[in-house]
Amino acid sequence: MNRIVIIGNSGSGKTTMGARLAREYAIPHLDLDSFAWERPAVRRPLQESIAMIRDFVRANPEWIVEGCYAGLAENILPFATELRFLNPGIEACVRNCRARPFERHKYASMEEQNARLDFLLSWVRDYAVREDEYALAAHRRLFDAFSGLKREYTDPSGDTSE
Repeated sequence: MNRIVIIGNSGSGKTTMGARLAREYAIPHLDLDSFAWERPAVRRPLQESIAMIRDFVRANPEWIVEGCYAGLAENILPFATELRFLNPGIEACVRNCRARPFERHKYASMEEQNARLDFLLSWVRDYAVREDEYALAAHRRLFDAFSGLKREYTDPSGDTSE
């Protein structure tokens, strides 16, 4: 039974790893962005996102869930068999963000995505000093508290293979 949660900074490789594992195991892959946001820059109410997560878990006996939202991940961890923490370092995340392909599920155009890149890179660089649910400290707390199988990936080359 595979119910894997992947957390980490933006650009750490969560979506890449999640998609690869979903293909490998032939199970659903959920990017928490799809439940966290109503539209760009407008967050869903937390309880609505949590209800969507619970519906997803009830509908799927196995899954891969990934995102940077400690508040949402915390609500799915009781159902998880494994937690993966991608922590390759800030500069690896910045490189990955710069190389990111067009994310059509998030942006109307590549121009819109590129227009937000400077903000994203600044936000990524603040990972270790922020005190929000997207921060290193929040991810570390989740990882340290999880009692099941867990792995931390720190390879700065971006290699998230096993």
